Amino acid sequence: MITLKTQEEIKIMGEGGRILAGIIRDLAKRVRPGIATNELNRAAEALIFNSGGKPSFKGYDGFPAVLCVSVNDEIVHGLPSDRVLRAGDIVSLDLGMEYRGYHSDMAITIAAGNISPQAQKLIQVTYGALEAGLKEVKPGNTFGDVGSAVQQFIESHGFGVVQDLCGHGIGKKLHEEPEVLNYGKKGEGPKIQEGMVFCLEPMVTAGSWQIKQAKDGYGFKTKDGSLSAHFEHTIAVTKSGFQILTKE
Repeated sequence: MITLKTQEEIKIMGEGGRILAGIIRDLAKRVRPGIATNELNRAAEALIFNSGGKPSFKGYDGFPAVLCVSVNDEIVHGLPSDRVLRAGDIVSLDLGMEYRGYHSDMAITIAAGNISPQAQKLIQVTYGALEAGLKEVKPGNTFGDVGSAVQQFIESHGFGVVQDLCGHGIGKKLHEEPEVLNYGKKGEGPKIQEGMVFCLEPMVTAGSWQIKQAKDGYGFKTKDGSLSAHFEHTIAVTKSGFQILTKE
């Protein structure tokens, strides 16, 4: 069942989301060639606890880290390790935080040093797909409208839409109904209603959209080894449209 949030609940989630956005901004500044991904994880944990929040991901389905760090062909749920970032890598940072009993979730993809034109385009198109989906978020539209807009934007630029992973509702639980697909047909799926809060998160590949599980058992990678990018915001549906909660 899709739960609708009250204005007070959305206010609390907005407070947590703004804090999370600030933490992501801080982490992004630390991304550079030569830093190990587990250093970013340690920084994320300290920043969350210092802000009065709790990590959403640590311990979730056994995930042992606070931050997901996915590099190059890793799509999502990359496990931090002693892996050192190199110049030319693209890095997705995905972080969830519980604040005053409610979760928020956010992801960005950024460059470690100078990256190829293809990688730069991939990042730009993935963020553009998020914006395309947001334009369809308003009461009366459907989640199929959102997924269709995301898919059409991505495919019009020659990239692949990951179909085996999706966004999700969020609130007192990290993952709630509905599933928010990044593909679909207009008019299909549940109706969007005021008070819904969910995560919209396009995952885009430079090659095939097919995926495989990483050897660590947590992450997912592109099956063909192509680059992947990921952006995510936590969104509240308002009377006339939407409010991005994970924004400073």
